[in-house]
Amino acid sequence: MSAAHIRNVAIIAHVDHGKTTLVDQLLKQAGAFRANQQVAERALDRNDLERERGITILAKSTAVEWKGVKINIVDTPGHADFGGEVERILSMVDGAIVLCDAAEGPLPQTKFVLTKALARGLKPIVVINKVDRQDARPHEVHDEVFDLFAALGATDEQLDFHTLFASGRQGWADESMDGPRKDLSAMFDLILSHVPAPVVDFDAPFAMNASILESDNFLGRILTGRVEQGVARLNMPVRVLRQDGTVVETGRLTKLMTFSGLDRVPVEEVKAGDIIAIAGLSDATIPDTIASPEVTAPLPAIPVDPPTLAMTFRINDGPLGGREGKKVTSRQIRDRLMKEIEGNVAIKVKVSEEVDAFEVAGRGELQLGVLIETMRREGFELTIGRPRVLTRENAETGEKEEPFEEVLIDVDETYSGVVVEKMSLRKGQMQDMRPSGGGKVRLTFHIPSRGLIGYHGEFLTDTRGTGMMNRLFLGYQPWAGVIEGRRNGSLISNADGEAIQYALFYLQERGTLFVNPGDKVYVGLILGENSRDNDLDVNPIKEKKLTNIRAAGKDEALLLIPPRRMSLEQAIAYIEDDELVEVTPSAVRLRKRYLDPHERKKHARRAESEAA
Repeated sequence: MSAAHIRNVAIIAHVDHGKTTLVDQLLKQAGAFRANQQVAERALDRNDLERERGITILAKSTAVEWKGVKINIVDTPGHADFGGEVERILSMVDGAIVLCDAAEGPLPQTKFVLTKALARGLKPIVVINKVDRQDARPHEVHDEVFDLFAALGATDEQLDFHTLFASGRQGWADESMDGPRKDLSAMFDLILSHVPAPVVDFDAPFAMNASILESDNFLGRILTGRVEQGVARLNMPVRVLRQDGTVVETGRLTKLMTFSGLDRVPVEEVKAGDIIAIAGLSDATIPDTIASPEVTAPLPAIPVDPPTLAMTFRINDGPLGGREGKKVTSRQIRDRLMKEIEGNVAIKVKVSEEVDAFEVAGRGELQLGVLIETMRREGFELTIGRPRVLTRENAETGEKEEPFEEVLIDVDETYSGVVVEKMSLRKGQMQDMRPSGGGKVRLTFHIPSRGLIGYHGEFLTDTRGTGMMNRLFLGYQPWAGVIEGRRNGSLISNADGEAIQYALFYLQERGTLFVNPGDKVYVGLILGENSRDNDLDVNPIKEKKLTNIRAAGKDEALLLIPPRRMSLEQAIAYIEDDELVEVTPSAVRLRKRYLDPHERKKHARRAESEAA
């Protein structure tokens, strides 16, 4: 049987191609807001970090009504690091809108989400967005999307996709470029006619898969998913099944909600095919099956791609530990990480061999950086080790393999030479180089994931901030060999106290500083980058010796070059294996793993003898 009054659709695209802005307009034109209601731009990006960065991090569900049919819309993240969110969401929907920028064309994440959608058997609707851009090339992009469908092995039915030309910001979509450009009714009508209604069994006992997990101060854990069969009723008894068939818990659906606009609306009963949010279960997580007591087998769940990058999260054992944060113990850090993996299936956590440390594995630097930033804002203090890739052994050949990524770079022709040179030093292999119009070149590389650690900041410097780099996990390939690390050493503090302007003025001749006068410093703290390749211990608290003899001339003004301030992701990418990032609610500092200089030398000698 089909739930003819329901359509479930996901909006998927590369980062910054306009998904959340389009959802704003869909909600507005479907009457989800009152005429006088004040609504923030990108209304679904409710998280502070999402608003600050301008990206979607968490998948979210919303719903509108059009011509008597309820349309559940799921907004998904566009960044490859949050691909785990996209993979889960596709199990909840029967159709997908693939959004593509009319100037940039299909980029790596477009390819990633499209691969997953085609594998699920979905027939996507393609929307060429931002056709009002000056550099828009909608028809060329349409051809590129068709070529991408063909390259990904789409069926004849999937290749015969419907296309709309749109401007999400202006709120219109039409089937041709010379349409009326009035509203989004063409998109709504196409969803109703092209996206199939969910095929479900109303008579079977209730069962659903949990796809999104949220926490609410009043309701506790809220699980969102699609009802695959049967009818969900308020306060009905249910049990939770893991993928291996074990029963996790039994309970009742104390709260049952469906979506309407930006709100969750309490209801008494929901039939199969609709997307619902439930509360009342304390242990259920993603991708457990929540079902009536008579159901014995779990529903199938989509396997999520494994993590490729790992970092060590440690307690902050530096001299300033415990002064700036409220949550500083290893137990608190462990509890927070365990809570994270409940709702984030792309992250894995295990206890490290180090004391009071945890190995956290994820999809990329940005995903783990967002987790660290969130913990920092919650009052945690911790130190983070250098990211490293997760290798594996090929079962057939016995070779060591590492994750590789496909990187698409758009850059001015002037800077293409330096980019090619830097990528080749990092074991990148060029696959394609073609002009992309406006004096720009599009370069495609296959490169080991570890070769990209710390490269983004260098890339922006080399291209004077004009380059665009997009990456996508490609798969595991044989180990590419040694990749040269950072060439410059560090300026390391040999004293505790507060940095003095007089000392920093003479230290800036030695390299680039990371600290300001008045900043707290301690033995082992990294003050800056040395202009040479060795580490140098320096004194940042040295003051000018004063005498009672008056000088004939005035002292020269001690003018300091502004220090280089790093964001959290930049700091994580910058450090070497013997360094750590100290993260507190009010500061991000770089430090040596071993603060004592004698201890550092001892461990360096031991590492050299082991290498020999």
